[in-house]
Amino acid sequence: MATGRPREFDVGERLDRALEVFWRHGYEGAGLAELTEAMGISRPSLYAAYGNKESLFRKAVDRYLDGPARHIREAAEAPTARAAAEGLLRGAASVTTTGPSRGCLVVQSALVTGAQADAARDELVSRRRAGELGLRARFAQAKADGELGDDVDAADLARYIAMISYGISVQAADGAEREELDRAVDLALRAWPAASTPAEPAPAEPAPVEPSPAAPTPAEG
Repeated sequence: MATGRPREFDVGERLDRALEVFWRHGYEGAGLAELTEAMGISRPSLYAAYGNKESLFRKAVDRYLDGPARHIREAAEAPTARAAAEGLLRGAASVTTTGPSRGCLVVQSALVTGAQADAARDELVSRRRAGELGLRARFAQAKADGELGDDVDAADLARYIAMISYGISVQAADGAEREELDRAVDLALRAWPAASTPAEPAPAEPAPVEPSPAAPTPAEG
C-alpha cells in the first residue's frame, strides 16, 4: 500500500512561527503569503498540515493559551480567589509586554476585523467568554467557602477582573511598560472585596435567679 510523503518539517515549530505572525498583525493583517514565508512552507503544505487560514488561526490561539498565555489557565488553579485574580492580571501585564508584539493575541486580534473575519472574531469572543465563566465559577466557589462575602456577585467580580485584563492589553499595545501596568494592578486589587465575616453569636440569656429561702422566725413561746 502506497503511503504519503512524510512531512519534512516540525508542525509545532512552524505553528509557533504562525503564532508570531498572527500576534503581530492580527487575523486579517496576516496574509497567506506572509504566513507561508514566516513558516517556511508552501501553501499546499500549509493546507495539508493545518487546514485553511481560519483553522491555522484556531491552532495558533490554542498554542498561545497553552504557552505564552498559560497564566489564564493557571490562575484558575490558584489556592484563593484573590490569588487567581492577581495571577491573571500579573500574567497579562507580563505577556503583553514581553511577547513578539505588544498586547494580547486574543484581545488585539478581535479589535479590528471586517466581515471576512467574522468566524475568527466569534472564536476569540468565545475564548474570552469561556475565560470569564471560569473566573465566575472560581469566585462562586470562593463565596461558598466563605472567602468572599455574601454581598459579592461572582459574575460582576469576574467581569471586573476581565475588563482590567483587557485594558492591560490595550495599554500595553499603546506602549505602557510592565512597571506601569503592575502599579495599575496594585490599585485594582485594593478594591478586592472583604472576606465573609461570621455572625456574632447571640448573647446567652442570664440564668434565672433562685429566690433566697426565707429567714426562720423565732418560735413563739
